[in-house]
Amino acid sequence: MKRWGRWNEWLPPALVILATFILWEVLVTVLRIPVFILPGPRAVWAAYLKWQGAIWFNAGQTLYTTLVGFGLALAGGMGLGLAIGYSTLVYRALYPLLVAFNSVPKVAIVPVLVIWFGIGTIPAILTAFLISFFPIVVNVATGLATLEPELQDVLRSLGATKREIFTKIGIPRSLPYFFASLKVAVTLAFVGAVISETVAANRGIGYLMIAASSRFDVPLVFAGLVVVAAMGVALFVIFAVIERQLTGWAYRGQAL
Repeated sequence: MKRWGRWNEWLPPALVILATFILWEVLVTVLRIPVFILPGPRAVWAAYLKWQGAIWFNAGQTLYTTLVGFGLALAGGMGLGLAIGYSTLVYRALYPLLVAFNSVPKVAIVPVLVIWFGIGTIPAILTAFLISFFPIVVNVATGLATLEPELQDVLRSLGATKREIFTKIGIPRSLPYFFASLKVAVTLAFVGAVISETVAANRGIGYLMIAASSRFDVPLVFAGLVVVAAMGVALFVIFAVIERQLTGWAYRGQAL
């Protein structure tokens, strides 16, 4: 029964992905869409086999910049989120500024980062950081803000201090929000890294896609996209597993 539960969890998305690729190939074949406009999965697979060395070399660079930027966002976002959730003064002072900064399109910041740091890895890391920072801050702060006032009153009447309520009740209660933000932020970090690589880089999947599109090698572009999507799904699954291990109490009787 337990084994069937695992199959029941992973089989539906696998079937949907398979059906999507089949439908994609059928539509491209039936409609006779040229390869340089929309290649089918078979053409994408052929491009992957031909260029897999270059693809994985550049994918490694993209994964590196993504993880570094995401790590910085994780540390900074969690720290600032805890500060905002702990202090009303910090919330009122910083939250409007964070919202305003998050409203700025990150692709518009990349040229400025290139001016400051040059073409290469650092702009990609910083773009990944900037685009994944805000969801972590907001979710951690929201998790702390959802602590019921009645519960806080009861704990204070029992002699608990604000710091004790924050560390022993507030932080554990915010973990589901924290892990939800991680699953979103890590995919956004990939977006930020690839955006920067398409603008100013000499390595990475974004750079590979721009180089391929310049010679109308659209199957290679799609092969790069599929690899980025696969890496994003893999990291999402990793965080989902960690979330299940650490916050299973928050989803009692539910599937994550």
